[in-house]
Amino acid sequence: MELLVILVLLAALLAVVGVSSRRSKQRALERQHAELEPVRKLAFEDITALGEALQSLDLDLAGHQLDPGANADYQRALDSYEAAKTAGERIQRPEDIKHITEILEDGRYAMACVRARVEGRPLPTRRPPCFFDPRHGLSVVDVPWTPAGGAPREVPACALDAERVRVGAEPDVRKVMVGSRRVPYWQGGRAYQPYAAGYFGAFGPMDWMFMGLMFGGLGGFDALGGIGEGVGEAIGGIGEGFGDLLGGIGDGIGDMFDGFDF
Repeated sequence: MELLVILVLLAALLAVVGVSSRRSKQRALERQHAELEPVRKLAFEDITALGEALQSLDLDLAGHQLDPGANADYQRALDSYEAAKTAGERIQRPEDIKHITEILEDGRYAMACVRARVEGRPLPTRRPPCFFDPRHGLSVVDVPWTPAGGAPREVPACALDAERVRVGAEPDVRKVMVGSRRVPYWQGGRAYQPYAAGYFGAFGPMDWMFMGLMFGGLGGFDALGGIGEGVGEAIGGIGEGFGDLLGGIGDGIGDMFDGFDF
């Protein structure tokens, strides 16, 4: 009788663990899907923007004979566009976005090289994209900027945004939807960290700056909220599992005592 009760309790324990694990995996999948969709949309918007920039470049190059260097850079930009589209179709998680934005950053630099060669200028120094919106292309200068509720810092900016900051106007910031609010992409939450890392991670200190941005360095606490939510769900799942387990043990003990004749 006692052996049977022990076996029943072990079976109940395994069942509780299995159910708790399945629930945790389901919650994780739902959270991952919710995080992925807006970032996937952002990546495809950037891919489309590169395609439009290539069309504009085609018009500007009409009637110009490309030398071997310009032709190689132009082909590199075209290859980047095609590679980004292919990678976009294979996105499975937010971390996959980093590879796409790395490709896009390289394509925009190749386009800048084509223009420089055609116009007889030196090749541009490879700098990060514009911090305010990477679709603006290569930055030309670092500008002092203080976000709302944040600390002053130097950020790379395109010529137009650098001028806006210089005269005290608002730069043209890339914004994303978080719930019912439109916020700068660096306040979008942890899912946007790979998006930014692909554009800026190769430039050394920018990677650390964006770690701060994504995790509250500029007042963007959505990421911390997401972490807290995940911890809360994990603790809730554990508590729920232990509750089921204790309930099963209690029932088993009750059944065991019912089996004894006092």
